[in-house]
Amino acid sequence: MNAMETDAQKVLRMEADAILNLIPRVDGHFDAAVKLIMECPGRVVMTGMGKSGIIAHKISATLASTGTPSFYLHPAEGIHGDLGMVTGNDVVIALSNSGETGEVLNILPSLRRIGAKLIAMVGNPESTLAKNSDVVLNVGVEREACPLGLAPTSSTTAALAFGDALAMALMGKHHFTSKQFAVFHPGGSLGRRLLLTVGDIMHTGDENPVVKGTNTVTEALFVITDKGLGAVSVVDDEDHMIGLLTDGDIRRGLSKGIGFLNRPVTELMTKEPKFITKEKLAAEALHVMESHKPKPITVLPVLDAEKHVIGLLHMTDLVRQGVV
Repeated sequence: MNAMETDAQKVLRMEADAILNLIPRVDGHFDAAVKLIMECPGRVVMTGMGKSGIIAHKISATLASTGTPSFYLHPAEGIHGDLGMVTGNDVVIALSNSGETGEVLNILPSLRRIGAKLIAMVGNPESTLAKNSDVVLNVGVEREACPLGLAPTSSTTAALAFGDALAMALMGKHHFTSKQFAVFHPGGSLGRRLLLTVGDIMHTGDENPVVKGTNTVTEALFVITDKGLGAVSVVDDEDHMIGLLTDGDIRRGLSKGIGFLNRPVTELMTKEPKFITKEKLAAEALHVMESHKPKPITVLPVLDAEKHVIGLLHMTDLVRQGVV
């Protein structure tokens, strides 16, 4: 191992130790912070300067996406009018490793006058910021991972991890669900996985390939080709599902000659195929397809409660929607 690799591993160990050392500090002070935020009728306002500001910004984003309304306030902009965003119903969480950051201390009198509650997330619990706060969270570290002991490294990692712990504790208190999470992430693949249903993307109406059990394999092949989904649902006279015929079934049949092409589809179709209902999540349809034995399948008939065929879902539909 060369010197560069040794130094890099040392940094990782130091930052990991900084986080582990925070575990005993999840105590009464942590509980008090959670209680203060839960009782807050407003929002959580995160603030911090420099690298602490970047960490505060990230914690705010995590809080907001997990059920705790939050935004970031730049302290230097705060003293020039942005404090107008803060109300007496809000809780402000101020990050400062030293607890003596000038820009943060400068907004304290105004925050107190506004009536907002204040939580200090600091490396020095005896600092000015800590002494003027309602709750103090000690996120101090023994030393920075920076060889010079100057660049914020272990301290910012510790503050970020403690912020995550706070956000997750609040998430549990709010009984925040995956569906609520998806509402806040509608544009991403996660939102699509959590919100998109089979009914949203299935092929239905004229796009849904269906034949009767009395149709021939040749007639079914024409329908498969026309609809372009590689399969056709086979139904009885009341449109109940009785089977599924795929282009793979037909290819395998051709290996034995072409005589079967004029036979009824019921002689070649798969009986009792896998299916799904339209209200199921698209992610569940993906699971059904991928977990099928002995190998994954690419199409799923969609049935209603009475087992009528109402649609067909293809793997490419899931790919197109970003579910895969």
